[in-house]
Amino acid sequence: MSDVTDSPVGWVHAHVRRYVESGGSRGHRWSGTDTLLLTTRGRRTGLLRRTALIYGRDGDRFVVVGSNGGKAHHPEWYLNLRHDPEVRVQVGAEVFDARADTATGATRERLWAMMVEIFPEYDRFRTRTVREIPVVRIVPS
Repeated sequence: MSDVTDSPVGWVHAHVRRYVESGGSRGHRWSGTDTLLLTTRGRRTGLLRRTALIYGRDGDRFVVVGSNGGKAHHPEWYLNLRHDPEVRVQVGAEVFDARADTATGATRERLWAMMVEIFPEYDRFRTRTVREIPVVRIVPS
């Protein structure tokens, strides 16, 4: 994937650059958690957009959370993958294509609890917003 635009958020952009430039040897671990790089296609522009996200594992699936720090609106990456669920993922040195979907019901609740165990801040973010924070499953192709 060429011509990928990294997150415009300064510290996220720097994190993504370290991750990419080191081939995943720097950046996979961040503040005691594992992170992956998610590339989506912009729903309005068609451009490729990349960000770093904390992840968990559920069998062969990766799980990420669209918390957006508890803001009132969903993060752009989530809106993009809802429009086009075909994504590219980097976990450490491994890069692969995948398909993303939003967990619902009991599955969402189980995965939400798992992700709060990994990153307890998600529970605090939930108190900042009235929207349901999406929990996304990413299945390698």
